[in-house]
Amino acid sequence: MVSALMEYFNKQPRIGTISTCSKDGKVDSAVFGSPHMTDEKTVILGSGGNRTLANLRENPYAVYLIMEPGKSIMDWKGIRVYLRVKEIASSGPSLETFKNNMAKVAGDQAAAMIHAVVSFEIIEVRPLIDMGQGWERSI
Repeated sequence: MVSALMEYFNKQPRIGTISTCSKDGKVDSAVFGSPHMTDEKTVILGSGGNRTLANLRENPYAVYLIMEPGKSIMDWKGIRVYLRVKEIASSGPSLETFKNNMAKVAGDQAAAMIHAVVSFEIIEVRPLIDMGQGWERSI
């Protein structure tokens, strides 16, 4: 059975931002639509040869944020998913499978831009606005 968190995280269409940091503290935030929860503790993401991937090679921690607008700011929905890299595959079966799936969804040009597939462990989930309610949980 798919959990409410997985259903919300994987809902399409949706887009979010991933925030990363280099080993020397330079922060980056980028828009990504590809992150996907494969189970309750795992997120995978396809990345080009960009700053996000470079940062993840230096520092394994990231945050993926999803926001959905509401009628007022207090009606907005979203989650912050705190992540730690388990593996970065820049070749092999997991990368090829990801690129094949990407080609089916977004086309060959989008798939060709993928240089690596990153597998993350979910270490914490927090609500968009931290008012002591919502998705919050630690893994």
